[in-house]
Amino acid sequence: MEAFLVSLLVVAVGEMGDKTQFLALVLAARFRRAVPIVCGIFVAALANHTLAGLVGAGVRQAVPATYLRWLLAASFLAVALWALVPERQNGRDVVLPSRLGVFSFTVLAFFLAEIGDKTQIATIVLAARFDNLFAVIAGTTLGMLAADVPVVWLGHAAASRIPLRALRLAAAGLFAVLAVVTLFA
Repeated sequence: MEAFLVSLLVVAVGEMGDKTQFLALVLAARFRRAVPIVCGIFVAALANHTLAGLVGAGVRQAVPATYLRWLLAASFLAVALWALVPERQNGRDVVLPSRLGVFSFTVLAFFLAEIGDKTQIATIVLAARFDNLFAVIAGTTLGMLAADVPVVWLGHAAASRIPLRALRLAAAGLFAVLAVVTLFA
């Protein structure tokens, strides 16, 4: 249960103000079809976080426990510092290729946007930290949905009221706490 709850919280907070949350907002404003967008986010997050979780589980198996603790703490600290950096949006419109529907486009766009993203890195680190891969994948996927689905449903009005700086600081603090807990737990 700890792996699930920590994973959910870390990704939900870490996703706030992230480029994929902005992508959810852009898709919702552009296509105005919440259900296929939410379903696309779910499929993309599940696929991406499953792959990231498998990488993290592989790291946990390959790296000796003495080194793993330091590697995980350093990784959490690096993600904490990364969370302090605001995401940059380029302001370009999303153009839907004619052969893709809203669902397919959302899956593809989200999957690609998550590659190398801080929430993907966090999923790798969490899977290396916790022995319950299913709980980590479920938690990180639901954390992604918890952050992105309200943006899709509420659209631009709610997104403009989100205190992104405060959320970035909270996410950075959470990752820093995880680094310390990893070292001393």
